[in-house]
Amino acid sequence: MTIPHFYTPSHSFIIFFFPFSPLQLQHFCFNSIMETNSVSKWVLFILVLIQLGCQNIQCTVTYDNKAIVINGQRRILISGSIHYPRSTPEMWEDLVMKAKQGGLDVIETYVFWNVHEPTPGNYVFEGRYDLVRFLKTVQKAGLYAHLRIGPYVCAEWNFGGFPVWLKYVPGISFRTDNEPFKRAMKGFTEKIVNMMKSEKLFETEGGPIILSQIENEYGSVGKALGVAGHNYMTWAANMAVGLRTGVPWVMCKQDDAPDPIINTCNGFYCDAFSPNKPDKPTIWTEAWSGWFTEFGGPIHERPVQDLAFGVARFIQKGGSFFNYYMYHGGTNFGRSAGGPFITTSYDYDAPLDEYGLIRQPKYGHLKELHKAIKQCEPALVSADPRVTSLGNLQQAHVFSSESGHCAAFLANYNTNNAAKVMFNNMHYTLPPWSISILPDCTNVVFNTAKVGVQSTQMEMLPTNAELFTWETYNEDLTTVDDSSTFTVSGLLEQVNVTRDNSDYLWYTTNVHVDSSESFLRGGEHPKLLVQSTGHALHVFINGELSGSAFGTRENRRITYKEKVNLRPGNNKISLLSVAMGLPNIGGHYETWETGVMGPVALYGLDQGKQDLSWAKWTYQVGLKGEAMDVISTNRMSSVEWLQGSLIAQKQQPLTWHKASFNAPEGDEPLALDMSSMGKGQVWINGQSIGRYWTAYATGNCQGCHYAGSYRPPKCQLGCGQPTQRWYHVPRSWLKPTDNSLVLFEELGGDPTRIQLVKRSTTTVCADMFEYHPNIKDWHIESFGKTQELHRPKVHLHCGPGLTISAIKFASFGTPLGTCGTFQQGTCHAPTSYDVIQKRCIGKEACAVTIANSNFGQDPCPNKLKRLTVEAVCAPSTRG
Repeated sequence: MTIPHFYTPSHSFIIFFFPFSPLQLQHFCFNSIMETNSVSKWVLFILVLIQLGCQNIQCTVTYDNKAIVINGQRRILISGSIHYPRSTPEMWEDLVMKAKQGGLDVIETYVFWNVHEPTPGNYVFEGRYDLVRFLKTVQKAGLYAHLRIGPYVCAEWNFGGFPVWLKYVPGISFRTDNEPFKRAMKGFTEKIVNMMKSEKLFETEGGPIILSQIENEYGSVGKALGVAGHNYMTWAANMAVGLRTGVPWVMCKQDDAPDPIINTCNGFYCDAFSPNKPDKPTIWTEAWSGWFTEFGGPIHERPVQDLAFGVARFIQKGGSFFNYYMYHGGTNFGRSAGGPFITTSYDYDAPLDEYGLIRQPKYGHLKELHKAIKQCEPALVSADPRVTSLGNLQQAHVFSSESGHCAAFLANYNTNNAAKVMFNNMHYTLPPWSISILPDCTNVVFNTAKVGVQSTQMEMLPTNAELFTWETYNEDLTTVDDSSTFTVSGLLEQVNVTRDNSDYLWYTTNVHVDSSESFLRGGEHPKLLVQSTGHALHVFINGELSGSAFGTRENRRITYKEKVNLRPGNNKISLLSVAMGLPNIGGHYETWETGVMGPVALYGLDQGKQDLSWAKWTYQVGLKGEAMDVISTNRMSSVEWLQGSLIAQKQQPLTWHKASFNAPEGDEPLALDMSSMGKGQVWINGQSIGRYWTAYATGNCQGCHYAGSYRPPKCQLGCGQPTQRWYHVPRSWLKPTDNSLVLFEELGGDPTRIQLVKRSTTTVCADMFEYHPNIKDWHIESFGKTQELHRPKVHLHCGPGLTISAIKFASFGTPLGTCGTFQQGTCHAPTSYDVIQKRCIGKEACAVTIANSNFGQDPCPNKLKRLTVEAVCAPSTRG
């Protein structure tokens, strides 16, 4: 950043013009004040004082057709989503600083109504829900914030972020021209805006917030509702603008957003998007970095080459603000996952993984992209692109400003073949499905398909934490607590009964079987039919588990039809309906049904079908263990835990398990390996890690190539393995000793095989060509003459506390494969291993220049060579 010129005559006032924000000014001043002479120190000190009151220097956030305008300056803004409830406050500063170091200007977050107002008028803004602390963390880092108030968020979050009590407001209908809903929505929106104002968190008051969002992805819902939808959308826009935040409001996926609301785009690609008015900037609120995961499905990855290509395409078409959804996905702690069937992990293949660790090469490659875009910023905000054809599937987008700035984007849309193109009388080689960025219209500083940063492989390694003696508590299915039950005729919808205070609802009825029934004399056993909108169902006959059935995200309806063991006389049929998160998307999803809605019937009795749908059913919300608070760390718990010496031999359904453990050494992120368990929920020191389910992934895991349009079915991993095996345990939740682990297992499993593991970098790889594509193109031919422009280096870097202990692979030549599967090619320098080992063994980081002289001689003249390395990281042995 450069500071504007100013005039300082003696004994006069100093007059300043600031084309940047107080947030940026503060960051600049404190970093510079110790590097200047005494006079400048006084000047900088005055600047700091001035910026503390933004109103004194008339901070503004506006927009025009090119960009968001902050204090008179158009900005290309790079943003990333980090949702505060999906991590812990102790993680926030590290996450935000890594985002800043990755080249971000803005942190985006939704505001989650259901966690802030769990009951009407009772607000929670503490712990993971401390929105003000999160935004001040963003401000402290010198970054901006985009606050997406909604208050509908979708976000694979329970009930789309709405509190369940909202469903029971008399006369309410969600997200339409409905007075009860509008009244409640306005009340919460005003609550958040007024809180932001009182803390001076909007940019116009000296804070970080430069944008706010009202509603969320409403366009298709509004169209389906017709006039009522349009009226509601217009009301929401006017209501938001009337709150006078001083910063612009946006509506994503809302083509008819009224002025002055900016309509924005969400998607894997947004280069074809244009705002609905020529005076509005082109904003991409959700550039999907990957995709969410559902139990029973595969893991989705989006190649970084394609993500970078999508972003570069957006910028070359005139886009000026883009936001990665997600930059850090995090964890759906507790029962926050919606959907249903969304996993506890919300990793999203983001640049920062679920645990907050850097995911390479995605993080590093995008960081280089951001540097390249920022180099182009003066031209990008000053001019519209001039588009010229470079070939059948190749184009140049050129930005030229009156002040002399020039930036070019050279694109190859061919998904199979590289292309050599002529631009400005120079030859450039473009890999398939890629864009080269030339900030000076001459030199390539970045190509989206050429990944020049190291990649890392993370592993879950055992810790020194031992889970001490296990204890168990079984749910008693033979007795009923009359004080917590009620009986009615017929089947009731689950959420109307539980109000989402528990995932579990018992449906219990009695069936009398005459002793003369033929199946009792060796005939075929009768079958029980249960149809449910679930999302899981466990059937118990006389206290014994008879079977289970599960829905999926695509098919929520469950049909259970199995033989059951009935006895003469009275038989108790108990159905445990389990919710896996409430719906978060769809028209009027608040009306969707969950639970055993029937029919329920017995087939195969002598008298034929016996319909139980309108029998007398007894209902009990939740589990006895929940009512008795077995997760409490209070030693005076009323639960009588039994020593679990026979747990592994006798695996019981509906069983609570408990163990204690000491916190492991180190500072690596931790997780529980739950692969030995079935399905349930788990708590650490009374705090819920979330739902677990060892459901095996089905999908198409046939490999992946970056080129071509991305969709979630394209790049899948983990088929045939548990969708989620490891569950994040925040270190801040642990005490040094005597930590409590409690879990509820629905199906049966072996808790003695649960392990506490640490996530650590075990392997780092680097794979780079002789000419570093992030500095110059591999080769540039000017007037038929090839210029040698740069000698790149391979950089290897292990994580904190780790050093390079071994070199698994090294080859200067034409190696094959990818990280973990490298092989020597036909060209290989014999000295490759010796050179890398000498430079790197025993170090946390090392760098090796890619040059023939470093490897003795050119192993294959006239061939473009690479240096490819795979190194092992291990704990440092230094004292």
